[in-house]
Amino acid sequence: MKESQPNNNQELSRGLKSRHVQLIALGGTIGTGLFLGAGQSIHLAGPSILLAYLITGIMCFLLMRALGELLLSDLNVHSYIDFIQRYLGDNMSFVAGWTYWVCWITIAMAEVTAAGQYMQFWFPQLPQWVTALVLLGILLTLNSVTVKAFGETEFWFAIIKIVAIIALILAGAYMAVVHFPTPAGHASVANLASGGFFANGAKGFFLSFQMVLFSFVGIEMVGMTASETADPNKVIPKAINEIPMRIILFYLGSLLALMCIYPWQAVSPTSSPFVQVFKNVGIQSAAAVINFVVLTAAASACNSSLFTTGRMLFSLTYRGEGRFAKHMGKLSRAQVPVSALRFSTLVIAVSVFLNFIIPGHVFAFVSSVATTCFLFIWGLIVIAHLKYKRQQATLPNATDHGFHMPFFPLSDYAILLFLIMVAAVLLFRVDTLIALMGSVLWLIALSAGKYLKDRRTAAAIGSENQR
Repeated sequence: MKESQPNNNQELSRGLKSRHVQLIALGGTIGTGLFLGAGQSIHLAGPSILLAYLITGIMCFLLMRALGELLLSDLNVHSYIDFIQRYLGDNMSFVAGWTYWVCWITIAMAEVTAAGQYMQFWFPQLPQWVTALVLLGILLTLNSVTVKAFGETEFWFAIIKIVAIIALILAGAYMAVVHFPTPAGHASVANLASGGFFANGAKGFFLSFQMVLFSFVGIEMVGMTASETADPNKVIPKAINEIPMRIILFYLGSLLALMCIYPWQAVSPTSSPFVQVFKNVGIQSAAAVINFVVLTAAASACNSSLFTTGRMLFSLTYRGEGRFAKHMGKLSRAQVPVSALRFSTLVIAVSVFLNFIIPGHVFAFVSSVATTCFLFIWGLIVIAHLKYKRQQATLPNATDHGFHMPFFPLSDYAILLFLIMVAAVLLFRVDTLIALMGSVLWLIALSAGKYLKDRRTAAAIGSENQR
């Protein structure tokens, strides 16, 4: 195939326009964590889930401001992993790079699993793994063409989500005003206050943060589009500064509408509350439309995952040694890392096998693994930003791009404390504890592998010098 031939130009294409990056930033954060995972979060926290989303949203916005300042300090980098390497060293960048790749692999696994569950709304007997396999094949084809094809696909996926959520909020407001009848009573703002704001106490509120945080994973994806953006100095700050309004509208607005339409106590933790609410109030056509939307949301998030895993693997192997690195570190004629995309898709396809043998347990486990890995990655971004700011303070002629972290350094320390709090919460549930322990073992194994590799390299150099 013509596109798969090696390209002598080893720079990624700058084919993403402003509207692409804006919608990628949105599409990367509105996915299965919100559309499917919100059921579990509401079940745990009750109405206080709104506060959990607000707090997490503020922390994520500050994280993005730190990342934006790093990105604009040097636009020649392939990803923010390069900044981790620059400020925290080779060993940490090695661990961070491969961990971030695994983060997005697990997200893709969660998304294709969710897509299989959504398809069963129309085809109850359809195995989850069939949907997963078909979806992966379609998205790999789209991502292999050009980066613009990815941008256009993600743009229209995100448009569907935006329109649907706005329609949901308007429908919720109308139903609450007219007290629309439901099997559990009537739609009303009073449903929101049922049982009190912290209905399940502090424990339920804090336990909800795992899935709430998972809803926001991918927000840092702007850091992966920097090297393929036509005008990063203008596009990146705009994408980041619009995050707070998106959070208020799409997260808080949609959940507020849901809990007004239907009592939060009746929301199932194991299915999409968006589909469940409209199905239970007797509006079957609306339930089918919402199910289509959440299906496209899963496809969108999986699309973002493929984009990121391909670019991340390319960045990790770019100019590397060995047959594997040289193969993965090449671009097609369309300046797309096709080999890295294909390998990442092959690994994601493990979820097809998992959905075949344990279809009911894949989503919960892989989403917990993704959350724990992202805690590590986000923490490193903040620490790298702290190091960058300290270094800039010692340079009298440092370049000022005008996009600074607000309330520095207090904001950086606040993010780190928040991440530590979420990590502590993971200790109090068996499924999240297992994921946390597995992630820690992964980090230890990566660090040990890097140490042994460096020792072998040093020994080889020593042998050469002795000759």
